[in-house]
Amino acid sequence: MNLPEQRAGDADREHVAAILRDAHVEGRLDAQELSVRLDETYRAKTYGELAVLTADLPTPRRRSRPPGSEAAVPTGAAVPARRGDKGLRAAWTAWTVAVAVNVVIWVLVSVSAGEAIYFWPMWVAGPWGAVLLVTSVARRSP
Repeated sequence: MNLPEQRAGDADREHVAAILRDAHVEGRLDAQELSVRLDETYRAKTYGELAVLTADLPTPRRRSRPPGSEAAVPTGAAVPARRGDKGLRAAWTAWTVAVAVNVVIWVLVSVSAGEAIYFWPMWVAGPWGAVLLVTSVARRSP
């Protein structure tokens, strides 16, 4: 058990930051609240200072930390829930919209030029899509 006056480390601050980001994704914190709490998280020196930042947040149902790593969790701090597929779906939706907008622009430019120009949207779709694909596959792995 961590005492409130004990000094926290970088991993402890990152853990609390993840909890706060999850709370923002879940709609429990607005963007301004998240920003203020993240600033306070990275300035925190002790477990007690970190615990205050998550004290009003419910404990998520699922744990994202490996078993046995509870020693680094600040007293009173909730363990973050895994965002699961919701965040990944949002990332794929953003990618789809961005690629669609770029393809529409490419089509309009090609039509106005009277010929198909170099298909530059692949440089938007390709790298970003590859990263999302790797992330999706990695997240589905046990």
